[in-house]
Amino acid sequence: MKTVGVGILGLGTVGSGVVRILKEHHDDFQRDQEIDLQLVAVSSRRDTQARELGLSDIYSSDATTVTLNPAVDVVVELMGGTDTAYQCICQALAAGKSVVTANKALIATRGRELMYLAAEHGVELAFEASVGGGIPIIGPLRHTLASNRILSVMGIVNGTTNYMLGKMKDFGLSYDAALAEAQQLGYAEADPSADVLGYDAAAKIAILAMIAYNTDVRLDQVSTAGIDQISVTDMQAAEEAGYVLKLLAIARREPGGISVSVRPTMIARAHPLASVNGVYNAIFVVGDAVGETMFYGRGAGEGPAASSVVGDLIELARHRAYRETIAQPVWDTEGLPIVSSDDLISTFYLRLPVPDKPGTLAATATIFAEQGISIASMVQHAATDDSAELIFFTHAAPSAAVTAALKKLNASGILTGSPSCIHTVTV
Repeated sequence: MKTVGVGILGLGTVGSGVVRILKEHHDDFQRDQEIDLQLVAVSSRRDTQARELGLSDIYSSDATTVTLNPAVDVVVELMGGTDTAYQCICQALAAGKSVVTANKALIATRGRELMYLAAEHGVELAFEASVGGGIPIIGPLRHTLASNRILSVMGIVNGTTNYMLGKMKDFGLSYDAALAEAQQLGYAEADPSADVLGYDAAAKIAILAMIAYNTDVRLDQVSTAGIDQISVTDMQAAEEAGYVLKLLAIARREPGGISVSVRPTMIARAHPLASVNGVYNAIFVVGDAVGETMFYGRGAGEGPAASSVVGDLIELARHRAYRETIAQPVWDTEGLPIVSSDDLISTFYLRLPVPDKPGTLAATATIFAEQGISIASMVQHAATDDSAELIFFTHAAPSAAVTAALKKLNASGILTGSPSCIHTVTV
C-alpha cells in the first residue's frame, strides 16, 4: 500500500466537498486504487471551515504550509481568483509537487505557461473540474478521443444562463424576471455578469479548444456575447420556427484554423443539446472517427465539482505512488490560428424594429441584397405605436456581411431600436 500526502488550498464549497469524499471513501481508495490518500495540510483565509471539518490540527492561513510542505505530494488548488492561485501553483510545481485545480479562469489565461512549468519539473497539472463540473470531458478529449481529428466541440457549459433561458421559454419570463429568480434560488450571483455576459462559458471553451485542437487558446481570443439582450420575442420566434435558444460555447475546425466563440444560438429542436434544461450542462463533440458524442450532467455544485477534483487527485496520486509520473503533456503542437468571427459562415435570425410604413421592407431587402444576404423566411409582427418588428431567418452568409448590413440599416435611419442578431444551428 502506497501513501500519498495531499494538501488543499481553499476550503470553500468545492474544497469542503473534496474533504468529505476523501474521508468517506478513504478505505475504498485503499482497496480499489491501492493508495492511501492522507490529508496532511490545508490552508484557507479563515479557519471556520477547517474547524467544522475537524481539520484544525493541520490548518494554517499560510499557503506555503501546503505548497512547500515536504509531506505533501499533490496539491489541490481551490482558492478561486487568479493572481494568488497562480503564485501558489507555480510554487508547488517548482517544488516538485503535482497539482489539481478547478480554476477555469487561471487555466484559460495562463494554462499553457503552467503546463510548461509542470513539464520542466517532471510533474503534472490536472484540471478536469475546470469545465463541466462533474462531467468528464478533459480526460476523454486527452485520452479516449485522442485517436480522432476533432471537428467541433459545442456545449451548454453555464447552468445559470441555461436555467434563465428555460424560464423565458417555458413561462414567458422577461430577462430581468428570470435573472431575479435565478438569484433568489442561488443559481446566479449578486453580480451575474460572468454568467450572463458569457465570460464563464468563454473560459471553459478556451480550455476545451486548447485540448481538442492542441493549440494555445486564451480567454481574450474567444469571441463572446451573452444573453442580456435576449427578449421574450426572440424566444417565441425560436419556438415558432422549430428552434430552442441556448447560450452555446463553440470551438470548430475551419478551413483557415479554428473558431472559438460563446454566443446565444438557436438550435434545431431535434438536436441533442436542445433537450438540456435547467442548470444541467452538456458538451457535444464530433470526431472524424467516433462521430457524434455528448457528455451530460451537473455542471456545478459541491458534489459534482469535488467528484472531478478527486478523480484527478487519484490519477496523479497513483502516478506518484507507483512512479508512473509522465512529464506534463504540453499543448500547442498544432498551433492552429484563431479564425476571426467576421470570417465565419453561418445562418442567422434577425429581429429588426422598424417604422410601420410603406417602403420599409423594400429598403431593408435592398440593403440585405447589397451585402449578398439571402433571406430564407420573413415574418412581420403586428404594429404597435406606428412601429413593427421584422423577423428574418437567413440562408448561410458571412458574419461580416450581416454585421455590415446591420450597420447600414442603423445608419440609414430604418431601425427604430436595437436589432437582435442570433446564429442558428440546424444540425
